[in-house]
Amino acid sequence: MQTIIELINNYGYIILFFALALELILLPLPGELMMTYCGFLIYKGNMDLLPSILTATAGVTFGITISYITGSTLGERFFQKYGSYFHLGPNRLKKVSSWFDTYGTKLIFLAYYIPGIRHITGYFSGITKLSYKKFALNAYLGALVWTSTFISLGNFLGLNWYKFHNYSKEFTIIVISLTASILLILYIYKKSQISVLKSPYKTMNFLNSIGKIKLALFSIVAMLLGFFAFYNFT
Repeated sequence: MQTIIELINNYGYIILFFALALELILLPLPGELMMTYCGFLIYKGNMDLLPSILTATAGVTFGITISYITGSTLGERFFQKYGSYFHLGPNRLKKVSSWFDTYGTKLIFLAYYIPGIRHITGYFSGITKLSYKKFALNAYLGALVWTSTFISLGNFLGLNWYKFHNYSKEFTIIVISLTASILLILYIYKKSQISVLKSPYKTMNFLNSIGKIKLALFSIVAMLLGFFAFYNFT
């Protein structure tokens, strides 16, 4: 790890991009630790927040896209036969398959936070011929949220960046809660705009829909909880 830190100190964004890309392709690298350290460098003024998040997100999306294409190209038969040589054998694929059955494509988004699993979901999505649109929606949005979480955490902790494991769970919950709230509000806004364009009657039906009201309340509560959690955390 010391070598990677020295490389980040010397080459910054380039190492951040390629290290995260290689981790998602299958190389066992401490991605969360690297991103948190980059956050510390932002705190020191050696790097900038937005370019760091964009670079990290680009590296992750590049790596997981390569794994998706590889899985789609080689197919299940190849991984059944040779996958055990790089930790993608039949047992691991069966386990990931059961998780996909339980959580659906949301697993691609959530798996970034699970070491040992995040680098598999791209391959598995390709093997199962999941549509690129569904894969990209979850993988790329998840990459943005994941990188933002740990880079921001390192920036927030500053000199205590190396203690990130003590706070990563709480910070992750906050970021995911706020992201979910924003997405839900955008969904409601989009639906309401469509209803207004169609007819006033359909607009009233939309506003009076109990399901939509519950959805709106949930998004507001989730956002408030996220802000309160962040307030208590700080």
